[in-house]
Amino acid sequence: MAVARIAIQMDPIESINIDEDSTFALALEAQSRGHRLWHYLPQHLTFQDGRVTARGRPLTVRARRGDHFTLGAWERLHLAEMDVILMRQDPPFDMAYITATHILEQIHPATLVVNDPAQVRNAPEKLFATHFPDLMPPTLITTDLEEIRAFRRTHRDIIVKPLYGNGGAGVFHLKPDDENLGALIEMFTLHSREPVMVQRYLPEIRRGDKRIILVDGAVGGAVSRVPKDGEARANFHAGGTAAAADLTPRELEICERLGPELKKRGLIFTGIDVIGDFLTEINVTSPTGIHQINRLAGVRLDVQIIDAIEARLAAARTA
Repeated sequence: MAVARIAIQMDPIESINIDEDSTFALALEAQSRGHRLWHYLPQHLTFQDGRVTARGRPLTVRARRGDHFTLGAWERLHLAEMDVILMRQDPPFDMAYITATHILEQIHPATLVVNDPAQVRNAPEKLFATHFPDLMPPTLITTDLEEIRAFRRTHRDIIVKPLYGNGGAGVFHLKPDDENLGALIEMFTLHSREPVMVQRYLPEIRRGDKRIILVDGAVGGAVSRVPKDGEARANFHAGGTAAAADLTPRELEICERLGPELKKRGLIFTGIDVIGDFLTEINVTSPTGIHQINRLAGVRLDVQIIDAIEARLAAARTA
């Protein structure tokens, strides 16, 4: 297809691990096809008098540790003149993140923003999953300590986690005799007015959870994330290790249920998390796992995702 102008809204590129960073994998693949790249930081995104701009620089990438990028001179990028914006900064999903979705919504879909910014705003990871309650473990969202205590009396072993957290940060496993529940909820509510998510503990986590990548609603690949000994969290950020994974019939059923909805919402690159037979999260902000799945499953998720983006661009140009 014709050369595309792709601007990547992400965190500082100099600090990434090129062997693990999914955005870097996408940049390499896009560049290999002749597409032109630019890089800018979320704080350099600007809206003024109906125009969306960013102060950014041309980007060249290469798979060379310690020398993986070159940035050109600073430019004021008129983002409506770009073909694609990859919105790839890491959470937290806070008001700064939400504001960025509102700004980028001004230019989408004339400029293709991946993922669709309005749908990213409307589908925060843990809340989006609640639209499929029959696929989830028993779940409670509240700040009411008495409701949480009643939930624990019913389910005994529970997980408590921040509603808008990421990377496994702030996730607690509380057993029935744990006396810290009240203090823990006080700690959460002291620092935030947001509710917490409470779920029945799934002992299958000892064998790991599964990160499944869906590309434009279709299964692209999967990896098991196995927690360290003594850990209740399997996230890679929390020290989980990657293992090859095949999908079970239940996991395929979950993907088949989610796929059409993800595609309809313009969520081209998503990562869902499954423990045992249950969906726990739908990651739409900045999913990870490309490198691990590519290595262990023998697929090329970066190729699949850039293919899907090019297909969207081609369809828009012929519409």
